[in-house]
Amino acid sequence: MFSVEDRDRLRERLIQFAEADEAVTGAALTGSQANGHSDEWSDTDLVLAIRDELAVSSSRWTQWLHDEFGALHHWDLPADRRIIRVFLLPGWLEVDISFCPEEEFGPRGPQWRTIFGEERSLAPFPRPDRDALIGLAWHHALHAHISVQRGRAWQAEYWISALRDHVVALACLRLGHTAVHAKGAHLLPMTMTVPLEATLVRSVTEPELRRALKAAVTVLTDELERADSQLATRLGPMLAELGERSQE
Repeated sequence: MFSVEDRDRLRERLIQFAEADEAVTGAALTGSQANGHSDEWSDTDLVLAIRDELAVSSSRWTQWLHDEFGALHHWDLPADRRIIRVFLLPGWLEVDISFCPEEEFGPRGPQWRTIFGEERSLAPFPRPDRDALIGLAWHHALHAHISVQRGRAWQAEYWISALRDHVVALACLRLGHTAVHAKGAHLLPMTMTVPLEATLVRSVTEPELRRALKAAVTVLTDELERADSQLATRLGPMLAELGERSQE
């Protein structure tokens, strides 16, 4: 694994390369390194404001990271006008570089530290949509049940685990914690996390899948009651029926 010194040297080289690149008009750190909350496992997140074609700059930077640091792989996260490219370097050192138009260079959340360049005033990133999360949760519960009935054990396990993830996101959203990628899950109270343990699938046998599904439906119902009692009243009977059917 990489050392903190390796990561810090890489960050400084990235900044130097950005300052020397005439196409780069701004650079900022995001993530935990932006606000002093990084630890020995933190990766490096860099945003670059580009005055020219993003594809040209991202290709040049990609070649440099492969040539200079021996990058082993890279891939792109879906984005609107930005190119968010994720690099894996030797020693499991991860670097995420966002190439964005100049007019989109600016903080959209609290984890931002400008290194150079002119910030724009941008709207914050939208919070996850609660209704969409709820919809995905009952959808996953239904399809987990159907998968068990069809004898598709691994598909059932997939839906049960995904259902649990959405319950965690809903709880984080309700309590004001970061709801994306379970980044706020460690802040949830034990009254929430202890029942979640029962939703873990310990094997892909049919009885175990049915048990875990019923537990997942129960924690979903409890979360709905905390978040939206009226909706819980409407969905509760059907969720209860699904939980009972999972035991048949």
